[in-house]
Amino acid sequence: MEFNHTSVLLRETVDSVVTNPKGIYVDCTLGGAGHAHAVGEMLDPEGMIIGLDQDEDALSVARQRLSDLNCQVLTIPTNFSNLKEALQNAGIYEVDGFIFDLGVSSYQLDTPERGFSYMNDGPLDMRMDKDAPLTAEEIVNEYDAEQLLQIIRNYGEERWAKRIVEFIVNARQENRITTTGELVRIIKQAIPAKARQDGPHPAKRTFQAIRIEVNRELAIL
Repeated sequence: MEFNHTSVLLRETVDSVVTNPKGIYVDCTLGGAGHAHAVGEMLDPEGMIIGLDQDEDALSVARQRLSDLNCQVLTIPTNFSNLKEALQNAGIYEVDGFIFDLGVSSYQLDTPERGFSYMNDGPLDMRMDKDAPLTAEEIVNEYDAEQLLQIIRNYGEERWAKRIVEFIVNARQENRITTTGELVRIIKQAIPAKARQDGPHPAKRTFQAIRIEVNRELAIL
């Protein structure tokens, strides 16, 4: 499994967080383990790096990447909203530092079958936790127009939110929307051609908004 991800502000983050080579540090969004591995390299054998992630694909790769460290390593399959309980269950009651690298990972975006990307066709999924009950397909097809409008407007800050919702509602009356490619086409139809000429991909803000809703990102934070 390929899991490529460039860690944001890697050295700046790690150098600021690690103050005790024998300490315990928690990467609350483990992902590809870029930050966690850099932390672990600075720790003595008595030190420990703990990684949390709800994405089992990420955890599988991270465990392999962290296997060459000399410090203690613990990975926990959970969302960081369960941080306190997860650490207590592991017998950890004090730590020396935390790292949070929020958002979607390069791996998730680059894997079409995860449904995060507006650049590649795939199922409308967008779940970071693949066992979570709510998918992007359910939101797009089953939320009412007002719910969709609030999500796209508030989480995506999309100026064309109302038109996008109108086009989604009309399209799903004909056929259920099941793929990212279908949703991208609908969004492109909703946004006037002139408005699509400049700026980011026309589906970027809407996809961001739906992803945030699927994963309850702001509520969890």
